[in-house]
Amino acid sequence: MLARVGFLGPMGRLSPTFEAFRQGVAALGYVEGQSIEIVPRFAEGKYERFPELIADLLRANVDVLVVQGAVTLRAAKKAVTDIPTVFSIVLDPVKEHLVTSLARPGRNITGVTTFDPQQPRKQIELLKRIIPSLRRVALLGDAGISEALIKAGEEQAGALGLQPQRLRVVGPTPDLDGAFAAMRKAHADALLALEEPVVVMYGKEIAQLAAQNRIPAMSSPILPEAGALLAYGTSFNAGMRRMAAYVDKILKGAKAGDLPVETLTRYELIVNLKTAGEIGITIPPAVLQQAVRVIQ
Repeated sequence: MLARVGFLGPMGRLSPTFEAFRQGVAALGYVEGQSIEIVPRFAEGKYERFPELIADLLRANVDVLVVQGAVTLRAAKKAVTDIPTVFSIVLDPVKEHLVTSLARPGRNITGVTTFDPQQPRKQIELLKRIIPSLRRVALLGDAGISEALIKAGEEQAGALGLQPQRLRVVGPTPDLDGAFAAMRKAHADALLALEEPVVVMYGKEIAQLAAQNRIPAMSSPILPEAGALLAYGTSFNAGMRRMAAYVDKILKGAKAGDLPVETLTRYELIVNLKTAGEIGITIPPAVLQQAVRVIQ
């Protein structure tokens, strides 16, 4: 009998994170349709759909549920009691009260986190290296989730002597034009697009608007081809691939709540020289040397 794994994501089927999870499963020797069946459901940015999508996966009798993001995990925790659940892309699962501890998450939940409260500082420091005159940085986040990340960004910007501009948009159809109008009005010198669902889902549109408005943008590395000037952070795709190892252990008899949550610390810097040329920014050689990938 095939092992059935439900996958619930806040974005769409074309999300690279879904493909990364499938790659992780394949790397462990599973063959879809022969030894494993992945049953995917996607909210397309409509978080209110989570209950119906979870109910659909429960009806499909999945053996393990894989979820992406804190909002998704919270919805699954509310609806699922007896199915092992594995998560990734959750900033701080302990602070969000989603697990008891990283060492012993409890219940039927475990997974991978990329929690680093210093990440916004590292991202902003990179922006300062290419924009020495940086004074005001816009922080673009998702109003549908916790404020933890945008607050961290504000604190780190302030610690670096910068003035943060908080901007939060609502899915599934965020007012990006309004957000950029606010940036122009406030004379933002740069943009930090936070690693949050709606922002990631509309990464290409945000990068295009940033280029049109000649605002240097920093994003997460989840969509390297989106077009942001810089992308820096923990590899989301690496986290999704690691989820497959947890699924494998659970299918072989391990209890999810007894498996420690893994913290990933693999960081990537991607530099987009094409965007740099379009907005008239020169990337210092030292920053280019630090990049794991340069998009021409």
